[in-house]
Amino acid sequence: MKIGFVVNDIATEKPVYTTTRLAMTAVRLGHDVCLLGQRDFCYETDESLSAIVASGTPGKAYRSLERYLEDVQSADRTQVGLDDFDVLVLRADPAADAGERTWANTAGLAFGRLLAETGVLVVNEPRSLAEAMSKAYFQHFPEVVRPRTMISRDEERLRQFIEELGGRAVLKPLQGSGGAGVFLVNLNEEPNITQIVEAIARDGYVVAQEYLPAAKDGDVRMFVMNGHALEVDGAYAAFRRRPGETDVRSNMSAGGSAEAVKVTPEMLQLVEAVRPKLLSDGLFLVGLDIVGDKLMEVNVFSPGGLGSCEGLYGVDFTTAVIEDLERKTAMRQHYGSELPNIRLATA
Repeated sequence: MKIGFVVNDIATEKPVYTTTRLAMTAVRLGHDVCLLGQRDFCYETDESLSAIVASGTPGKAYRSLERYLEDVQSADRTQVGLDDFDVLVLRADPAADAGERTWANTAGLAFGRLLAETGVLVVNEPRSLAEAMSKAYFQHFPEVVRPRTMISRDEERLRQFIEELGGRAVLKPLQGSGGAGVFLVNLNEEPNITQIVEAIARDGYVVAQEYLPAAKDGDVRMFVMNGHALEVDGAYAAFRRRPGETDVRSNMSAGGSAEAVKVTPEMLQLVEAVRPKLLSDGLFLVGLDIVGDKLMEVNVFSPGGLGSCEGLYGVDFTTAVIEDLERKTAMRQHYGSELPNIRLATA
């Protein structure tokens, strides 16, 4: 296969990223692999799509993530036609471009949608990713799996809602990820909720979410592929993200730590509950963030942690992901345009 991985910027990628692991595994399995950034697309005058890409050394049996990424980042960049690709994997995180590069938030999605119309498999489905740019997308999942939530810019209404919850809630921006701008408030301790709401509301709406006591132990990141919990050799791609001593956020980028976790029937029931939505939206690989018996978030853009899973359980989960893309590519050859991208993505 010829596979492209879309990242925010090739220069800012890191060896520990799940995207780097997936790309190196694809190279090891004999595929033609390249990385491209959000700024590297081009819509040509003949209506074809191209991109400036970078690749590692063809045919090299990489064992080191650091060496692989070093080769990619130092390689000469070349312009290639995207119509010749078999798969384009969208792995850019919109939150990383929320500052000075707001134009980049939807670049990969726009070009990905155009490319999908040419017959190239694009995962996750770009139209669904565009909808998921807002955390309001999460409210489309079944109510039974979600904590009580309010989305508003009205400080008084938000305060009333927090009082209804017993005085404790998590406040965060409607846009963004990675734990940025997340606050745990307790009205009984008289926090300056006015300043917190004002700070979050500068960039849009405020999400107020029920605080779950189980959150003190962090959350569980569980990978789901094609609507099923990702499992290899009896091990699930899941781990507990435990927050630091002074931080409510358990995100790894915010200082959280990874621990092995036993996947429970209750966790698998959550996967069952969200499967229909994931399948219908063409969300091939996602990360569910679970606290107790509730979902806190569905990461559909660039769920990370497959390296943590491999380190904890000694199991390589990336090969299963790439092999499933191989299966989908073969399926496309049989069915052609009869299977639209949104269906093939999770077939």
